[in-house]
Amino acid sequence: MSMHRIRRQVVEELYEETLLLADEAREAFDMRNREPGEREGDASRIALSIEGLRTTTRLMNLLAWLLNQRAFLAGELSEAQVRRCGALAIDRSSDPVQMAQLELGTRALIRSSERLYARALRLDFQVQRECGDGEARALQGRLSNAFGGLQVSSPQERAASAPAALP
Repeated sequence: MSMHRIRRQVVEELYEETLLLADEAREAFDMRNREPGEREGDASRIALSIEGLRTTTRLMNLLAWLLNQRAFLAGELSEAQVRRCGALAIDRSSDPVQMAQLELGTRALIRSSERLYARALRLDFQVQRECGDGEARALQGRLSNAFGGLQVSSPQERAASAPAALP
């Protein structure tokens, strides 16, 4: 199976999981239909608002990034266009003080969103590394052509082709 196909499959799975989690988050953080419970005071409502905003922002950023990846893999965006959109931002994790005031189910939802985002970050770092390797090779090719066909090699390639030192 090609790396392109694996990447497409991973992006699709992350996209589906993110959509499901976003729907769960919408329900969990919707305060219009909430009746204040005995345990729920102003501090816990503020915590719910803060962590709700943080979680939905995390999920919407992830959905935007995944939509760009899907468009690229479908041939609707070029590599340059996807690069211009930028890498997935480093996530701001939840605040332990705020989390302590939330119900266990809500905390689990937030942690799930953090784990999902971390998985996408790993994929993005891999994609960025692959793009960076390709860009470096392209630059080396342009340098080689500019200097009359000189071979431009990496330090690892030079070390591997160097004659062995005499004892």
